[in-house]
Amino acid sequence: MKYLISLSEHHNQNRLEQSGKRKILTAVFILVGIMVLGITGYMLIEGDSFLNAFYMTIITISTVGFGEIHRLSNPGKVFTMFLIISSFGTYAYAISIITTHIVEGQLAGFFGRGRRNKSKVKKMDKHVIICGYGRNGQQAAHELIAYKQPFVIIENNHDVIMQNLNEDFRFVEGNATNDDILEKANIKNARALITTLPDDADNLFVALTARSLNADMIIISRASNESSDKKLKIAGVDNVVMPERVGGAHMATLVAKPDIMEFLERISVHGAAPTNLEEIVCSGLPENIMDKTIYEIGIRKKTGANIIGFKTQDGEFILNPSPELRVSRGSKLFVLGTPEQIANMKKMIMSELA
Repeated sequence: MKYLISLSEHHNQNRLEQSGKRKILTAVFILVGIMVLGITGYMLIEGDSFLNAFYMTIITISTVGFGEIHRLSNPGKVFTMFLIISSFGTYAYAISIITTHIVEGQLAGFFGRGRRNKSKVKKMDKHVIICGYGRNGQQAAHELIAYKQPFVIIENNHDVIMQNLNEDFRFVEGNATNDDILEKANIKNARALITTLPDDADNLFVALTARSLNADMIIISRASNESSDKKLKIAGVDNVVMPERVGGAHMATLVAKPDIMEFLERISVHGAAPTNLEEIVCSGLPENIMDKTIYEIGIRKKTGANIIGFKTQDGEFILNPSPELRVSRGSKLFVLGTPEQIANMKKMIMSELA
């Protein structure tokens, strides 16, 4: 049944496209016919050159009101009146058909992109939803691009969406506090949500709604006031970020300990900087590595990368772990090294897995 409906829709679409083409061809034929009639008439009746006849035809059928090239003879005046009367309606009709086709073609292209965007969002899985495309939302989007993480943006401002259509972003237009809009962003299959709305009350409402629709997702919220921190966490937010507090602390540290900040800024998680910090999840350790110590695995010796942090199965963080610490399935390693060292480490682990 669905196949028959699809065939019917396809047939109707083809029929509409053919009808549109016929209208365009008819409009073009009308315009050409009027032009040929006018040029031929002025050349035969008034003895004008092709250019003069063409000029007279244009100013006559378009009714722009420019002056005549020369005084017309009586037969020329009669022909001009006939040309005006016969071309007035047909000329306007032809122009309107062509203009409508161009405008509708542009709109169809726009809505076509919209349909393709919706289709892609529906197919997304384990993606991140960003609520709001302000300063914080833009920064989050560009960072996720650097991490090569799929994401979709919910934005209520139509102008903002239109200004960013050229970027390879997937937008859902609407209010993020609305359940339907979150569902359009495929929230049930999302792995995380970042809400960056300027109003803390809106972020709280988004968090409550998102948690009710997806109990397992990670929720990160922006906050402007200290009092909102506790409320957001009660609503189900995993992490609360206050941009003003983070920015102020960063600026103060630049004054008090500038070398430390410069050192930290040389460490990147994107892979482009000389030194990178990366996390390795030990979820698929083979038997020959299982429960071995960091020293026995020999990551530093074999690759040059350094393990600077460790997260246990219970969620406990250990900084600068001892070489005697045993690596078990479900733990996580935080590794510092150059891109080449980290790549070699991954190759080593993959070869061990093989």
